[in-house]
Amino acid sequence: MPGRLPKKDDFLSTITLSITPPPPAHPPTNVLILLHGLGDTNASFTTLGQRLSLPETACISIQAPKPLPFDLGGFHWGDDIVFDQMSGEMDVDTGFKSSTRLVLDDVIRKGLVEKCGYKPREVVIFGFAQGAMVGLQVAAELIENELGGVISIGGVIPAGAPLKALNEKSKTPVIVCKGSKNSAVTPSAITRLKDTFEFTEVKEWKKIGDGMPSNRDEMLPIMQFFARRLRSVKGVPAGSVEIT
Repeated sequence: MPGRLPKKDDFLSTITLSITPPPPAHPPTNVLILLHGLGDTNASFTTLGQRLSLPETACISIQAPKPLPFDLGGFHWGDDIVFDQMSGEMDVDTGFKSSTRLVLDDVIRKGLVEKCGYKPREVVIFGFAQGAMVGLQVAAELIENELGGVISIGGVIPAGAPLKALNEKSKTPVIVCKGSKNSAVTPSAITRLKDTFEFTEVKEWKKIGDGMPSNRDEMLPIMQFFARRLRSVKGVPAGSVEIT
């Protein structure tokens, strides 16, 4: 039996999140966790989940737990705030211990698995940049189980990911999408991903940087990943939706 539709009170009141149910008449067979990037809020990814409208899939958009300083607006997933003294830019990778515990323990294990009846295999994570780094660390640390998958847009394995997570390859399949130029997903980062995950797929977009997918060609491999990994109790591929 699939899990039930999650409710906000299934999770700690300190976690800011939104829940988008699947399309009408579709059971919530899967859960897609959406993790925004540095300086954003969960609102934009709430809209993303609504636009995806994946069959038999409830979407949970989680807001990063820590606000940016100096009234910059938005939130971040890091354990700390570090600015580069030369460029003045914020360091994206400052450790993700607390955010990993939030997503892995509080949302997935205690909320979705224990309270709502899902199996880890029925949970997929979609993350952008810093949010994707959290999603990858969550999957790497959940070594005893396989998630439905991780979709990373411009995110890599954090430098501070615990070594115990790297002793045995995770069976959670991962797809990483990156720009062809100025990408955070470097060749050495790809090697580390392949050392961590047994099934790693890298898709390179013909554009500068690691922005969110903006056209059909960029979205196609992501939708194909959904079609392979989302489960269905209705007898049709759960990821078979129209791409516009």
